[in-house]
Amino acid sequence: MAIRQPDWSMLRQWGNALLPAQCALCAAACRQALCDECCAQYLLQPARARCRQCANPLPAMHETALLCGRCLRRQPAYDATVTAADYAPPVDQLLLQLKFAARLQLAPLFAQLLAQADWQAPQLLCPVPLGPGRLVERGYNQALEIARPLARLLAVPLLPKLAVRVRETPAQSGVAPRERRANLARAFDVAPAYAWQLGGCHVGVVDDVMSSGHTVNALAAALKRHGAARVSILVAARTPPH
Repeated sequence: MAIRQPDWSMLRQWGNALLPAQCALCAAACRQALCDECCAQYLLQPARARCRQCANPLPAMHETALLCGRCLRRQPAYDATVTAADYAPPVDQLLLQLKFAARLQLAPLFAQLLAQADWQAPQLLCPVPLGPGRLVERGYNQALEIARPLARLLAVPLLPKLAVRVRETPAQSGVAPRERRANLARAFDVAPAYAWQLGGCHVGVVDDVMSSGHTVNALAAALKRHGAARVSILVAARTPPH
């Protein structure tokens, strides 16, 4: 006698009806990570003028400029940065929930916002890798969780093992600002098995939050050492200028 398999789709529908999700901000019952009202109020804001290279907001008087003064003075290794939001309340709480509370259902939300931005799509995606110790401690890489749905939306390959951390470094948040660049120096490399794919390629580096930019700059430098022609940084949120 054949054993009848359960109808998982029907069970999921019943589960969603009986146990609806809660909005991560206002706790209202909804079927997604964020309710429509909170999404419209906090995330679907009019685009603001940003430096095309580091995505820091530009003052109103310089809205027609393409680069901020910092990027003009010291050009980073990456070529462009796209962000879904500013790292400010209450969006910062969403990123903290994703990063430290395993609210992984928030990752597709930020992936969708990035996919809708006006920018030149890369040829492949590379999440910022965690060190082995931090990955074991956390259990997941939040950058990879954002990169997975983003790769599907953009229809580009995702190479989660393209970049590797060759040095375990202290978290940038715990390092003095003047020491952050040195903390990440030569911290990344490209896995030999994937290096051949970088020749003349446009790589999208995915991360959750960009602060000083030293982490993504170090990774972009490693990718370009191995032949990448262009590196775009794709982050869920950008901190205000330091």
